[in-house]
Amino acid sequence: MSDPRITSSIFTRGAVDLSALRTPAPTPAPAKSGPPAGAPGGAVGGVTVIDVTEATFQSEVLERSLSTPVIVDFWAEWCEPCKQLSPVLERLAVEGGGAWVLAKIDVDANPRIAQMFRVQGIPMVYAVVGGQPIDAFSGVVPEAQLRQWIQAVVKAGGGTMAEPEDPRLDEADDALMSGDLDAAERAYRKILAESPADAAAEAGLAQVGLARRVAGADPQGAIAAAQANPDDVDAQLLAADIEVLSGMAEQAYKRLVDLVRRTSGDDREKVRQHLVGLFTIAGPDDPAVASARRALASALF
Repeated sequence: MSDPRITSSIFTRGAVDLSALRTPAPTPAPAKSGPPAGAPGGAVGGVTVIDVTEATFQSEVLERSLSTPVIVDFWAEWCEPCKQLSPVLERLAVEGGGAWVLAKIDVDANPRIAQMFRVQGIPMVYAVVGGQPIDAFSGVVPEAQLRQWIQAVVKAGGGTMAEPEDPRLDEADDALMSGDLDAAERAYRKILAESPADAAAEAGLAQVGLARRVAGADPQGAIAAAQANPDDVDAQLLAADIEVLSGMAEQAYKRLVDLVRRTSGDDREKVRQHLVGLFTIAGPDDPAVASARRALASALF
C-alpha cells in the first residue's frame, strides 16, 4: 500500500488510460436505499455505496469524482480476501458521512473495466479524484492504515472528514485513568504498532512514563529538593514532571531549558530527551510547547 499522503505517482501521470470507458452511457437508476452496510449496492445512512457496471462507470465514477472522491473496490464472489476487505470499506463509507463514495465493481461481470485499471489481483482498490485515478493498493490492509489512506484521499479531493472516535484509544485512556499503567502501555503500543504516527497514542504513552516516574514521590519535597540542588539533574527532572502534573507545564519547560544551558555532554542530552518527552504529552499545537521548543533550540545552539 502506498504512503497515505497522496503524492505524484504513475496514476496522476496518466498511466491508467480510461478513455475507452468515456462513452455515452444510459442514465443510471438512483442508488437503492434498502441494503444495509455490508450488502452490495445502496445508499446507507446517507452515504452512497453503489454497484458499478461498464454502462454506469462514466457517470457513477468519473463524473461523480469531479465533486466527491470515489473509492473503487474491485472484487469477485469467489475472492475470500475480498470478503474481509469489502465489509470494512462499506462500514467506513457509512462512517464517512458523505465525504467519499464507495463504488463496487465485480471483475467477473465487468472485465473491461478491470483491464483498463490493470487489475491483476483482487481485492484491488483505487482512489479516483477529479476524473483520474490518483492512488491504489491491493490486498487486505489493517483498518487503521485504511482509515489513514481514505483520509488522505478525501484531503486530495479538497474535502475534510471528521475524525471518528477510536475505541482503542478509549480503552487505553480508561486504563491510564484507572491507574493500570501496564494495560495502558500495552494498549498504546498496540495502537502505535498499527498507526505509527498516532499523536494521541504517543501522548498517552508519554503520560504512562510520566505517571511511573512520579509514583510514590512527595511533590513538595521534590520541588524543595530541586530548589536546594539546582545542578542535580535527576532532582530537576522529577520536579519538572510534578510541575507538568500540577498544571504548571510552562514552568517545567523553563526549568529544563535552563538546565540544558547549564549542562553538557550526556547530562545535557538526558535533559533534552526528557523535555521532548514532556512536549509529546501536550502535543505540537500547544502554544507553550512551540515557545519552549524555540527556547530549547536557542539553548542548544
